[in-house]
Amino acid sequence: MSDGTATRPAAFVFDLDGTLVDSVYQHVIAWQQALSEMGIGLAIWRIHRRIGMSGGLLVQAVMRETGVRLTPKEADELQNAHHRHFEGWTNAVRPLPGATELLRTLTDRGVPWTIATSARRDDAAPMLARLAVPPDVPTVTREEVSRAKPDPDLFLAGAARLGIPARDCAVVGDSVWDLLAARRAEALGVGLLSGGYGQDELERAQAFRVYADPLDLLGHIDELGVRDLHGA
Repeated sequence: MSDGTATRPAAFVFDLDGTLVDSVYQHVIAWQQALSEMGIGLAIWRIHRRIGMSGGLLVQAVMRETGVRLTPKEADELQNAHHRHFEGWTNAVRPLPGATELLRTLTDRGVPWTIATSARRDDAAPMLARLAVPPDVPTVTREEVSRAKPDPDLFLAGAARLGIPARDCAVVGDSVWDLLAARRAEALGVGLLSGGYGQDELERAQAFRVYADPLDLLGHIDELGVRDLHGA
């Protein structure tokens, strides 16, 4: 007797920044502004390579790369400064091409989905509103887990909110940190180029498929086992 696993629709757990909304470079600039306030100089490209990590891990990476040592209080102040500067950019952030259509299509086809982000809830809330995420869709933010990416906690929590094992979910993200976390969660990793990482990098991080952006993913959604309403 089948337990229904084979016929159950795929479930999706999405990252947010760089995956559904075009916000990666605003985060990069906000981090650079925050670092400058503390007299720390770090090239933009080096900051970009760390976007997708938790703020705490990013601060550790900054200390390692610059040799600057921060006290726990200073590390908190740096993260709070990033949050303050990013708030100034939120009005400029827009959904990536096809993002709202992708989420709507999954809903229309009865495919469960959620968003799990290493952003704080107050940073994520305006982005979720622009994506028209219904209030009944469970979402996970940084405050709700012990460890953020590259640990798997966010994606495991997202799958748990859907009531579906992570191994039965496709995790969609734009960074190698997303894909590392997906692999550690035993989920299927799907990469997008919209966060600035290259296809070869995402594939080396074991992305099952790599698409340009949400619109490209939507155009190939059948490759991930999502069928249309007629079963085709």
